[in-house]
Amino acid sequence: MDLRTRILEAAADLLSRSAEADFSTRAVCEAAGVGAPALYRQFGDKGGLLAAVVDRGFEKYLAGKRAAKPSADPVRDLRDGWDNHVAFAVDNPNYYRLMYSGLSTPPGAAAEAHSLLLAVLERCAAAGLLKLPPSLAAQMVMAANAGVALSLITRPELYPDPGFSARVRESVLAGVLAEEPSRPADDVAATATTLAARLRETPPADLTAAEATLLQEWLARLSVHSGR
Repeated sequence: MDLRTRILEAAADLLSRSAEADFSTRAVCEAAGVGAPALYRQFGDKGGLLAAVVDRGFEKYLAGKRAAKPSADPVRDLRDGWDNHVAFAVDNPNYYRLMYSGLSTPPGAAAEAHSLLLAVLERCAAAGLLKLPPSLAAQMVMAANAGVALSLITRPELYPDPGFSARVRESVLAGVLAEEPSRPADDVAATATTLAARLRETPPADLTAAEATLLQEWLARLSVHSGR
């Protein structure tokens, strides 16, 4: 086992057993059998070590999401993604608390988790099932998903209802999903969202890059016009 891995494993073990979702670098050095200079050469500072430990812990979570094959129903995949996110947080509370509330600079795993969610919402949009632009819908879903997960692991006594997560999930999805595929006469905003997603999926060959970019800008404006 190389030096970096030995330090990471010692830190991960201390983190998993910590009541405060934290550890001292001195404790890590003692557990790994290394001196402080070796730790700082590898990770820069404690923040760098924490980010590396959290990334390592989330790698297993992300590996499963990367390997999952999309189903024919993007909405079902969206619900499954929400549930898997919450389940991971409940099973790994210290990693999760650090990733979403304990680090000044979120680790790379957070950005990848967001990208995977955005990809599912792009599929929803291309199917005419999204009311909002995928980027805005992703922000709303991720904020709510992370909020539920943090609530369950930090104050479980306030959320005894086992159906709480599903209730919030359905409330949020009702705000971003269309009840049925949109048609031009029904909702200009939803139709613009759908067309923009389909053009990103299959760029029109007869438009220049500049024209395609301008079209996406126009569609983005129309996609947030609903309700005004």
